[in-house]
Amino acid sequence: GAHDTVNNQDPVQAAQIRANKVDEMIRATSEAFLGMTVGCARCHDHKFDPILQRDYYQLYAAFAGVKHGERPILTEEAKAARLALLEPLEDEKKRVEMEKRALEKAVLERAEANLADHEAEWLRPPVARTGTEERFAPVLARYLRLVSEGRDTDPYALSGHRIDEFEVYAVGAKARNVAAAANGGKARGKSRIAEDFAGAYGADLCIDGEFGVCWHALDRILSIEFAKPERIERVYFSSDRIAARGSHGHATFLAEYRIEVSLDAETWTEVANSHDRRPVNEKHRRKRLLDAEYTPEEEARLAALDKAIAEAGKRIAQVPAPRQYWVGKQSQPEGGFTILLGGDPQRPGEEVVPASIKAVSTPDNTYQLAADAAEGERRIRLAEWIVNASNPLTARVLVNRLWHYHFGTGLVATPSDFGFMGRKPSHPELLDWLASELLSPAWGLEGHVQEDQAWRLKRMHKLIMLSQAYRQASTYRADAAAIDAEARLLWRFPPRRLSAEAVRDSMLSAAGKLDLEMGGPGFRVYKYIRDNVATYIPLDTHGEETYRRAVYHQNARASRMDLLTEFDAPDCALAAPRRVRTTSPLQALTLMNHSFTMDMAGALAQRLRAEAPDAREQVARAFLLCFARRPEVAETEAALVLIKSHGLRAFCRGLLNVNEFVYLN
Repeated sequence: GAHDTVNNQDPVQAAQIRANKVDEMIRATSEAFLGMTVGCARCHDHKFDPILQRDYYQLYAAFAGVKHGERPILTEEAKAARLALLEPLEDEKKRVEMEKRALEKAVLERAEANLADHEAEWLRPPVARTGTEERFAPVLARYLRLVSEGRDTDPYALSGHRIDEFEVYAVGAKARNVAAAANGGKARGKSRIAEDFAGAYGADLCIDGEFGVCWHALDRILSIEFAKPERIERVYFSSDRIAARGSHGHATFLAEYRIEVSLDAETWTEVANSHDRRPVNEKHRRKRLLDAEYTPEEEARLAALDKAIAEAGKRIAQVPAPRQYWVGKQSQPEGGFTILLGGDPQRPGEEVVPASIKAVSTPDNTYQLAADAAEGERRIRLAEWIVNASNPLTARVLVNRLWHYHFGTGLVATPSDFGFMGRKPSHPELLDWLASELLSPAWGLEGHVQEDQAWRLKRMHKLIMLSQAYRQASTYRADAAAIDAEARLLWRFPPRRLSAEAVRDSMLSAAGKLDLEMGGPGFRVYKYIRDNVATYIPLDTHGEETYRRAVYHQNARASRMDLLTEFDAPDCALAAPRRVRTTSPLQALTLMNHSFTMDMAGALAQRLRAEAPDAREQVARAFLLCFARRPEVAETEAALVLIKSHGLRAFCRGLLNVNEFVYLN
């Protein structure tokens, strides 16, 4: 389900987020395996089914130790081999780092002895995120640049800060900001760009005269070009002017800098710097003292140590990292668990322990654990209870799902709800029999007995697909339809439209464009951009790199693929027990006019020209590819007239829009 990547620090909100995560696990488990809407008992006893609020929180206690995150998956042998490679490299890096720290400590001790001399040079206030001004002797310049020499959070980092306004004032009685865009100023500087609104952090925003929207530095230099050479004497810049109006500033800002000017953008002259300002914090102060006290010999030694550390880090990085999987990370739950009144984590009620759901427990299939039971035991006992042969729901829910996928509708039409609000089974005795067959350890078919077949799905698929009900035609009969229009009583095989993914893949297959390569990375039909938040921009055209089966499509919760969405592909933000099938004008318009349809029609036309010598044979081949049958005489003649009038591509486009192409009959 949804995951809090921000790591909310508000304890009330964090508790609610955690409760929501556990709720999703409870709902997914109970609906998928038991066909029970246990999630409805989160706030109160279930209104329709015999599920108590206590049952919900007994499951909550079972899942309480499950969290999710990235975890390396390694065998013990692989872990040992990796450690054997890493340990000597990391030991060497630690040794060099200790030597560097010892050198820095000795230099700092010497600097502290001379502290008064150093502090005497720091005469001005430190750089302020809310606004910093530099004045210097008037100088003629066409270009000016601000060069970073360190930021507040890391005095050794030369980029990564931000500037939300930069102003340069010319000499004169009337102060004039010659850097302003309105006065012809042009700014340049490599910046982080949010592609969904290009230029959002561009350097030009530094000279627009407004505070707030800013330049996020990706390198150390912000340069300004004036409209013409100007005599300048003052510079003002800020990193987070909004903080001056009472809001809390979080911007990373420039802590050390120099300002240079030029007439030709080739030769630069320094006119100001921050070296006589007081340090902005202790990190900055430490670096100032080290830089001031290093002797040439110590600087050489420091450079050698930094090089050795970098080389060790490079060798460590070359050791292949273990694959990270987003999986469960189990830990022993802390404390006991209670019913949450109204589902509110801030309103604890009666204590509960991990236990089975009372309404579907039997004397030989029930459990209750101690409040301090081991985390793993909680999930094992729950799993054993779910799959116990005497559990009345699990086997029925499973075979009903198999039936649902083969026939389009399950014997119970609500596959995740076998309760009062769900649909009653159309064939209850058949459902019971299929469940007993699934649980049977010995199963015979056509005289062959196979042992240990309980819970095997392959034989259940075979049983269903060899049945008379599955193999019958979809021929329409008015008398039967008058009694059972939806064919729930299986007087014919219920016709149904292909799923959205199958419509797409069938078009690719008919056109000869379906890439059947298995495995490997998937494909996207959207452009993914991340700038604090993720943005998904649908692609107007789908290149051949997207011609793989739809199972390889990288679905994103915030992205919609129009061709699939119009044909009822469910929103992947939530689990869908079954797909709703609608008929809408958008489906017809999409199938007729979508660029993907046009591309597939053109590809199918090319395939027909390559595989058939004349128009009549091309029509026959097209019917075989699209409908798995040969055309009738009238269909052939009508197709030939269409091809003659509008071309082979138009004929192919028509075939992809015929009901017979998108329906199983």
